[in-house]
Amino acid sequence: MNKRVLVGMSGGVDSSVAAALLKEAGCEVIGMTMCFNIAHRAGKRPSCCGLQGIEDAKIVAAKLGIKHYVLNFAKELDEKIIKNFCDEYLKGHTPNPCVRCNQYLKFDILLKKALSLDCDYLATGHYARIVNDNNGFLLSKAKDEHKDQSYFLYRLKSKKLKHILFPLGNFCKLEVRDLARKYKLGVSEKPGSQEICFIPDDNYRNFLLGRLKDKIKPGDIVDKKGNILGRHKGICLYTIGQRQGLGIARGYPIYVTNIDAKHNRIVVGKKEEAYSKKLIVKNASWVSSISRPVNKRIELSVKIRYNHKEAPAALERLQSNRVKLIFKKPQFAVTPGQSAVFYDKDTVIGGGIIEKVVA
Repeated sequence: MNKRVLVGMSGGVDSSVAAALLKEAGCEVIGMTMCFNIAHRAGKRPSCCGLQGIEDAKIVAAKLGIKHYVLNFAKELDEKIIKNFCDEYLKGHTPNPCVRCNQYLKFDILLKKALSLDCDYLATGHYARIVNDNNGFLLSKAKDEHKDQSYFLYRLKSKKLKHILFPLGNFCKLEVRDLARKYKLGVSEKPGSQEICFIPDDNYRNFLLGRLKDKIKPGDIVDKKGNILGRHKGICLYTIGQRQGLGIARGYPIYVTNIDAKHNRIVVGKKEEAYSKKLIVKNASWVSSISRPVNKRIELSVKIRYNHKEAPAALERLQSNRVKLIFKKPQFAVTPGQSAVFYDKDTVIGGGIIEKVVA
């Protein structure tokens, strides 16, 4: 390709293989790892950007014969990601920090760094594809539907996509492992990181308890009629659809159906009460001006969280950059704070943050 590419290297197998593929393709590759000052806890699966990740990235870069740098993002992580993470939980929402990390850190600060170094592209190990057609650069699902990460990337716009590469978009995970062995990379068998990077022990409740301290207040657990059934330990420690840890026996399974931050209450009910058909999405973002709906109402497939199966819904554009979604069938545990992402087959049209459920 004879292009200069900055590769975001986390020290994992995916970003390492992405760098190797680009080097093999003839690119001038520069590796850069974001440091978050996160220590790996012994016995736990390593986080993607912990200290061990930095060391692994350095070793891979040396193996590939490419330059490698470390950029300290600890301040930006705290200001852009962790603060929002905590604030949202205090509001009774369940945020998705990976979406914000991609929006504000990887594909904003790191992308700007790549361009400042006269790089043509920023590349990462994400499983997604970028398609350049007559309508410009569009975001599409990866070949490996089980690893597809387009959900986390929906806030990327066409003007940024033209400077981004996803080398793994046409590979499945097993193929990536095989490539890592082919290139003799020491991370070929390294397990993938599946937790939030700044919570290495995968226990967000302990993280919130340590971070928020006196801001967490206990309160009542009630049914939809307002009858008090028990006590909760703080609304930030619960999420919509939760069944375990409620400490209430009713003779049938009960679930969290609503979190009322204004009155510091957790509302519970039967599973059918946790289904919703209509919701409002705020901060709507469209991949391109072409993909932005012109008509007031269109039909799309929507994911209301990463592991949720896409479901058909009617999309109605509202004022103030909001969207109303009306699903054909009610969806379980629609959760304010999570992202709703809109798809037209394999193409990401856009998405936004779930604001509330409506009747």
